[in-house]
Order: sequence, then C-alpha cells, then structure tokens
Amino acid sequence: MTIERIGAERTGAGGQNLPFSPATRAGDFVFISGQVAMNERGEIEPGGIEAQTKRTMENVIAVLAQAGCTLDDVAKVNVWLDDPRDFWTFNRVYASYFPNGAPSRSTVRSQLMVDAKIEIDVTAYKPLG
Repeated sequence: MTIERIGAERTGAGGQNLPFSPATRAGDFVFISGQVAMNERGEIEPGGIEAQTKRTMENVIAVLAQAGCTLDDVAKVNVWLDDPRDFWTFNRVYASYFPNGAPSRSTVRSQLMVDAKIEIDVTAYKPLG
C-alpha cells in the first residue's frame, strides 16, 4: 500500500507554510486534515458559529473533491468547538449537509490554535478500483 499526499502546499497567516497535506489517501481511506472557516482571502470567516460552520463545511467539501470524494463517502467526522454554547446552532447547520443521514461523529470542546470557533476533520472511504 502506498500513501498519497493530496492538495497543494498551503500557507497560513503571513504566508507561513503549513506543514501538512490537505488530504492523505492510504489504500481505500482518505483522511482530510482539520479545516477551519478560512475564506478565499486566507482570513477566518467573520460572523458567528453559523457562518463559520458553513465555511468550514464548504472547505471540507473542497478538499474531499481534490481527493475524488464527496460527503457521501465520509465515514467519520471529528469536530472541535471553541464554545459549547454553540453546539445547537452548529448541529442545525451541520445536519443540513447530510440530508440522507450523517456519518459517525465525535464533537468536543477545545481551545483552537487559530481564532476560529470550529474545526472539522473527516475520514472518507473510497475504494480505488
């Protein structure tokens, strides 16, 4: 089995290189690195948890697409929320992305490394052949 790194090198604040791949394929599994609500300008999406959840999910979808996957291929989701009071609003927005049933998920409260309200990573299953 080989491990394939997927996605272009990424930069963070101030153009600093980020030392991770957006996605990694290992056999039939695709691991998407944690995504935050970073917009096309490289800034955290303004607004509250609703706007940031939408932007984060759109970022997850974009990286999944780079790996040839969709949300339908997602088997497991990990979510970190900065503020537990945001849980119910996050949950409502998140559910709208999985109208046919959501994958397994863990959600915890954690102080994030950037000034974001949410971070999401996913594991997808997409057989190679």
